[in-house]
Amino acid sequence: MSIETDIKQNTPFKTPYQRVVVNLIYTSNWLADSQSRLLKPYGITMQQYNVLRILRGQYPEPVKVSDITERMLDKMSNASRLVDKLVAKKYVLRTECPSDRRAVDVVITEKGMELLNRLDVLQTEWDQQQTCKLTPEEAILLSQFLDRMRE
Repeated sequence: MSIETDIKQNTPFKTPYQRVVVNLIYTSNWLADSQSRLLKPYGITMQQYNVLRILRGQYPEPVKVSDITERMLDKMSNASRLVDKLVAKKYVLRTECPSDRRAVDVVITEKGMELLNRLDVLQTEWDQQQTCKLTPEEAILLSQFLDRMRE
């Protein structure tokens, strides 16, 4: 289906650049909605999932909240608040940084790792469902185009 059909647009876009921007925003929201539905039964948000994946990537080393903020996909997220919610769910531990008492270290717990392991299976299936219409070569090309837009 075309972006024009999906958003019920009757008039043509003014430029192909306008069309691609609208298409990117619409597709991003479509993917985010689908990802949120995948995570909802596990009681976590996309931003919390992102934090858990960042922590798993550094495990067993702790990560400062400020470093989590830098690596977040959603730059508008409040990493400290997200970490608090994950602490309450026992998915992460928060400790004072020994080298800088003003900083906070965060490490993923075994419970957090178990959740990610369960989600890995679902995420792989989800990735395949969402991108199955693209060949691997097309996926690589699309990623390169998106990277180029941000240069």
